[in-house]
Amino acid sequence: MTTAPAAPPITGVLETAIYVENVARAVAFYRDVLGLRLLAGEGDLRFAALDAGPSSVLLVFRRGGTLQDIVLPGGTIPAHDGHGPLHFALRIPPGAYEAWRSHLAAKGVALTGEMAWPQGGRSLYFSDPDGHAVELATPGIWANDPETD
Repeated sequence: MTTAPAAPPITGVLETAIYVENVARAVAFYRDVLGLRLLAGEGDLRFAALDAGPSSVLLVFRRGGTLQDIVLPGGTIPAHDGHGPLHFALRIPPGAYEAWRSHLAAKGVALTGEMAWPQGGRSLYFSDPDGHAVELATPGIWANDPETD
């Protein structure tokens, strides 16, 4: 029996995408409440890219705005879309947990949940203006993400 060659390495998740009714409103929330920096899409009603930390990008697309392939000089981006409340987590340092709780309260953002994970990580949950479940998580939630980093 021959063994299939191992897959080439994956080094992380580069982008996470959410789909919203109003891109400008979503950008304002992520910029003004979470402090994410706009990378691309200023003034674009269809798309924005926000800096979500080292080597991570949060893509914000207008719901229904990417139902057709997009052909650019460098190639083709396949059509995509999403509906309903999505979930994603942004990494925070362990020592920033309480500061984030206070910051969200000061910005008028209500928590929808909290979790203390068996491996030592902690999570704060809240909703963005489109109802997406946003999680701020310290390391130590998953076995491949030890709290020591």
